[in-house]
Amino acid sequence: MPGLSLITHAAFANHPVPMGHPERPDRIRHVWQALDEDFSDLPRHDAPEASPEAIARVHGDYFLDFIADQEPADGMIALDPDTHMGKGSLEASRRAAGGAVLAVDQVMTGEADRVFLAARPPGHHAEPDKPMGFCLFSSAAIAAEHARAVHGLTRVAVVDFDVHHGNGTQAAFWNDGDLIFASSHQMPLFPGTGSMTETGCGNIHNAPMRSGDDGAAVISAWQDYLLPKVKAAKPELIILSAGFDAHEDDPLASLRLQAKDFATLTTMIRQLAEDVADGRLVSLLEGGYDLAALKASVTAHLNAMR
Repeated sequence: MPGLSLITHAAFANHPVPMGHPERPDRIRHVWQALDEDFSDLPRHDAPEASPEAIARVHGDYFLDFIADQEPADGMIALDPDTHMGKGSLEASRRAAGGAVLAVDQVMTGEADRVFLAARPPGHHAEPDKPMGFCLFSSAAIAAEHARAVHGLTRVAVVDFDVHHGNGTQAAFWNDGDLIFASSHQMPLFPGTGSMTETGCGNIHNAPMRSGDDGAAVISAWQDYLLPKVKAAKPELIILSAGFDAHEDDPLASLRLQAKDFATLTTMIRQLAEDVADGRLVSLLEGGYDLAALKASVTAHLNAMR
């Protein structure tokens, strides 16, 4: 049985950020600890670098050249107050996008039923023409476009339970009715998008949550609103932007989810994939900035994915 596959790469620890930055290399090291302690029996693959063609389907050739030109030979630069590059950032970002592409390949060829990509930097804030929010390339959108261009799919959904709205994915999908985006997120909060009035061409579905909302509230939003919207669109593949910063211990937001709530959400999304997409589910690591909460949440997520 193909089951669950894991993708990661040592290069993900080599993307530098300033001292005290929340999106630090220790994040991926704690995720690797979870993989080694509880999921060592699962097949694990190295994330390749995405091809320029794969990235350009979302960002265009100019943006790819711009990002490549920014990486310094030494030291670090700031693309905006939150988003930095140093030596190693370009490779890590290309491998984050390439790992998402490989994950799609694995579920489309039957090598795996479900895939989890443990990568950094995250991707869902990167807009087609702008890096932001710790993100350089929009890995989920790149994966969705790859599924259509290479595997012949028509409809692909990205579902996103990161506590921050996935503005980059939304921007990439805005005018394409065959690309579905569904998100729960705290609002108001960075990046300031994600209201229910933001609907694209009828393919965008946002469920903003209030500060202090707990797991039951977020689960209800998915069960009663978001998942029915995605199901009605009948996607052939589901990509999950799996951010774990809605955990109550996370320092960047104030929702109150527990690790078990991420397991419940994952089980619901996995069931949706079984119902409409032949079980094809790709999960991409996004946020999660309290190290212990991130490790526990990833473990709960993967136990539900296994």
